[in-house]
Amino acid sequence: MKSNKVTFTLVIIAVFSIIGAGLSLFFSKFIKFSPANSIETSAPKTKQIGGTASFNPPSPRDAPEDIKDAVMLGYNTMTDTRKYAAGYVGNKLDCDNCHFNGGITEGGKNGGLSLVGVAATYPKYRKGQNSVEDLVTRTNDCFEKSMNGKPLPVDSKEMTAIITYFQWISKGLSIYSNIPWLGIEYIKNTQLADPANGEKVFTQQCAICHGNFGEGTLRAPPLWGSDSFNDGAGMHKPENLAVFAYNNMPRTNPDLTVEQSVDVAAFVSAQPRPHFVARKK
Repeated sequence: MKSNKVTFTLVIIAVFSIIGAGLSLFFSKFIKFSPANSIETSAPKTKQIGGTASFNPPSPRDAPEDIKDAVMLGYNTMTDTRKYAAGYVGNKLDCDNCHFNGGITEGGKNGGLSLVGVAATYPKYRKGQNSVEDLVTRTNDCFEKSMNGKPLPVDSKEMTAIITYFQWISKGLSIYSNIPWLGIEYIKNTQLADPANGEKVFTQQCAICHGNFGEGTLRAPPLWGSDSFNDGAGMHKPENLAVFAYNNMPRTNPDLTVEQSVDVAAFVSAQPRPHFVARKK
């Protein structure tokens, strides 16, 4: 009797095993199983790169909480450099004098020199120095020349804030895209610069803000002398200053002609200013 029960049990188990195997084979045609910890191995989809970028910088005040303090300090340092980076500025200029509103502009006519997208363009090769330069080095280049001051320590809170700010306002811009508002477009002029006429232009249209002797006033920064940029700065080059003057001067209503801009740039560039001495590396 006991033997019959055992035999019956074994037969039942065998029958259910056969049925289960058949069902598994049947449903395996319709169900695709994958390991619990499977990893997607196909290449991720990427956005198309290239083309022309659109100007739509985020506001510094919209930065995420984890970087907002740094972004705001970077913005404040750009707009009031002598206050927020006092130990590193050697004249009476602020970054904002060239980079209007902290560089959050589209540049061009009355927009100063834009900084939106600089974090997407560095490191870059600089022909004048025959070297590849990163954004930290480029920033300190401005402090040493345009600000006639000292370089910021690489790990300082000021440098960290400025770079974080640059990265934030460059948010969403591809390093492969064309960023048309960066840099300057040299103006075409067929006549030789006339510094004598440039002095007249300065007296008539520039001195009211920049002072009769280029010393600066509460309305505008000094253009030469000990409180201005040194002779290593980009603005010391007449071709750069001419473009800036043509696009932005007078600040509220730029109306200088090409010839006036070229002439006044030649005059201002010829005036005395501090001499840049490169640091020993």
